[in-house]
Amino acid sequence: MKITFQINYYTHWGQQLFITGSAAELGNNNPTLAVPMNHTGNGNWVASVEIDAKKSPEIHYRYIIKTEQSESILSEWGHPRKLTISAFKSKEILLKDFWRPQDIENPWLSQAFAGNLFRRKGTNKVKSPKEFNVRIQLVAPRIGQDQSFCIVGSSAALGGWNPELCFIMSDDQYPVWQADFNLESEDCEYKYGIYDHQHKRLVELESGENRYFSMEKSGKTAVLVRTDLKFNYPFGLWKGAGMAIPVFSIRTKNSWGVGEFADIKLLIDWAAKTGLKLVQILPINDTVATHTWTDSYPYAAISVFALHPIYLHPPKVGLLKDKKENQKYLDEAARLNELPQIDYEAVMKLKSVYYKKIFDQDKHQFLGDPAYLKFFEENKEWLVPYAAFSRLRDLHKTPDFTKWGEHAHYREDMVASLTDPENTDFDDYAVHYFIQFHLHCQMMDAAEYAREKGVVLKGDIPIGIYRNSVDAWMEPHLYNMDKQAGAPPDDYAISGQNWGFPTYNWEEMAKDGYHWWRMRLAKMATYFDAYRIDHILGFFRIWEIPWQSIEGLMGSFNPAIPMYTYELSGNGLYFDYDRYCKPYIREYMLDELFGEDKRHVIAEYLIKGEHDFYYMKESFDTQRKVDEHISRLMSTAGAEKDRLLKIKYGLFTLIGNVLLIEDLNTNGQGYHPKIALHFTYSFRELDDAAKAALDRIYIHYYYQRQEHLWREKALVKLPAIINATDMLVCGEDLGMVPECVPGVMDELGILNLEIQRMPKGTSSEFGHPAHTKYLSVVSPSCHDMSTIRGWWEEDKDRTQRFYNHLLGHHGAASQFCEPWVSREMILQHLHSPAMWAIFPLQDLVAMDDKLRIENPFSERINEPSNPKHYWRFRFHLNMEDMLVNDDFNRMLHDLIRLTGREGL
Repeated sequence: MKITFQINYYTHWGQQLFITGSAAELGNNNPTLAVPMNHTGNGNWVASVEIDAKKSPEIHYRYIIKTEQSESILSEWGHPRKLTISAFKSKEILLKDFWRPQDIENPWLSQAFAGNLFRRKGTNKVKSPKEFNVRIQLVAPRIGQDQSFCIVGSSAALGGWNPELCFIMSDDQYPVWQADFNLESEDCEYKYGIYDHQHKRLVELESGENRYFSMEKSGKTAVLVRTDLKFNYPFGLWKGAGMAIPVFSIRTKNSWGVGEFADIKLLIDWAAKTGLKLVQILPINDTVATHTWTDSYPYAAISVFALHPIYLHPPKVGLLKDKKENQKYLDEAARLNELPQIDYEAVMKLKSVYYKKIFDQDKHQFLGDPAYLKFFEENKEWLVPYAAFSRLRDLHKTPDFTKWGEHAHYREDMVASLTDPENTDFDDYAVHYFIQFHLHCQMMDAAEYAREKGVVLKGDIPIGIYRNSVDAWMEPHLYNMDKQAGAPPDDYAISGQNWGFPTYNWEEMAKDGYHWWRMRLAKMATYFDAYRIDHILGFFRIWEIPWQSIEGLMGSFNPAIPMYTYELSGNGLYFDYDRYCKPYIREYMLDELFGEDKRHVIAEYLIKGEHDFYYMKESFDTQRKVDEHISRLMSTAGAEKDRLLKIKYGLFTLIGNVLLIEDLNTNGQGYHPKIALHFTYSFRELDDAAKAALDRIYIHYYYQRQEHLWREKALVKLPAIINATDMLVCGEDLGMVPECVPGVMDELGILNLEIQRMPKGTSSEFGHPAHTKYLSVVSPSCHDMSTIRGWWEEDKDRTQRFYNHLLGHHGAASQFCEPWVSREMILQHLHSPAMWAIFPLQDLVAMDDKLRIENPFSERINEPSNPKHYWRFRFHLNMEDMLVNDDFNRMLHDLIRLTGREGL
């Protein structure tokens, strides 16, 4: 089969187009073996390839650009194109393609849209003529269920511009629509339209100029295949609304003290009833590390593949044969279900004991179940190590695998031996297979239900992995275990954040084509149609904190180009290592930080230097040393705990009283300006010239110097990750956002997040949803913030400014966020041009004084400044009651419909 590829694309000097594809003749998807194309003038490129149709009955291909003297490769947007060669009787195919650029409609081709919201529930096959010389294809997912795309044009075969003779296209290859014709060698103009099957007529014709193609050069025996990339809709862009709530926060009448996967179906029912098209949840992976409430933190998973046992609904797994005993569990579950907040430890204890009893009762039948055996075979790569890790965690009474003796280092043969079915303790491993299988079944049930209802389930991918996890145990080389990920300081955490996660070793991950990431996302795609990348800024650069430090303030960006000593002096800063890089401690600082404890601190932790200068003792010269020492004292401190905490954080301040952080890879030649150095005692004591020099260095380093580096790093990692699945990708890009981030996200079709109270790239105190772009998610708040009502009461002066400037009202703002105020804020977001407006469930019910809870501060899910926060929020209303609250549901549905967010 001779295939001729034609495409029009205007390159820059030194660039050339290539074709890479799945056939051997196209290089087997290896870009270095791609087929070069010839430029024939006016941006037209062509290449002919003879392909063995027997060996490659279907090929996948894409166009790429290579640049002379550069290793960089530019690829067109999206997944490879598909061509089924075996469907053509001709011996020659002429492909007329268009380069696929990033476009604001590209996300419609994702699983969230093409596989859910726009999914065809029945194909509209159109009988193709046995012989045809033209196939016209249109890539367009957005159309109603009772509609099809059609084509009408100047040729008689295309109806001669008569809409009653339009040609209905086949959706057999949806979202690619096809129409096959026999056309004479003539020029042809045409347009696409929308045909309504109920009314049996063309109801919409696309806007814009007529399309055109010529048959002159296609040849007598070749089939011309022309692929158009989008329908020019005469109406506006698609917009939708969604809601957000963690699974653990859902309340139903039948759950066991915590929201469960089975409860998601009621949430989906309510979303569908109110016109909401998306439900967003927090991470659902297993976080059981200590068997205490601290495991409630959903971003510290012990496995990025295993699901959390707390989300399993026990009665759906099975019932105990002893009815009396079974009832005892049901009674305790009912008691826990009435609590205003989650009792994490009690729920986990209840469920864990029940799971073990059901497993012991039904294990022989379970282990021979064909459905389970299929699940095991498909997931054993992560499932078996996870079961071994879970068992060893309990045996050694710690998730810290470095303390497991002979088991400290993962070995495949060791795990195989431990989990051998012939072992007497096999049940202690197999019970984890049992739990994960049922979790998978219940989550799949919820996912398939959502797709049937036309509601998108959106998951959440944490930026890091838990240090004491099966992932770190199995492949420690993929992570920088001597570092910690976090975030620089912001309004919500003035000391920065230290999440404790090791950072990624991206160079190692790249060696196998990011296999770990591709596996992780493929697993997620079984349950979700969209996902949120937590802290997407970490894919550009991560805030990395040395292991010996505790506060986020002690970190620096990785990667980052340090400032070299010659650059520091060139900017007017005479380099003095001791003055700028060591803690600068004077006696008056001790008075301010420690007060009456000053003498004790000097005696215990410091060394007196000349004049009124002090130095940290070696045994306390890092924050971690101080933290470990104070923690030991606090174990028996009793009423002294507050005093010890004050001393600890005062010592943290002294240790962090530096201006430059040494880059350990530059042999003392490179340094990073410390974040927020302007707020240190050390900066305060500099002379004006040194302050001005540091200002210049700081601004250049943080806002100019790294931009190109961060952009290049993101464009290597992110495409490999997001192309692993068809899920819609949304990025959480809050915080200290580099200038390169919005452009890269737009290039890759990643939706950004806009929070009204955290505007980006502006000196304004608040953002207005009306000013957002289409490829965005707008929201009034998120799980790391107070709700609308809580925020309203936190700062009266700020609320007043918001009331006057953003809501446009005169006079004094109300003391509390009244329902009508919540409604106005919700409406601002619904009216925005963003693709999605997503609201925490608490913010939605704030519009109704009968539904909302009295205390708004009890609705908060997380406090980022508190590393020991207990994640136990539970929505105060049952979803069963929400479903029958017709007045509120009707009101919300009307708002969604009137603001154009009901879908097609």
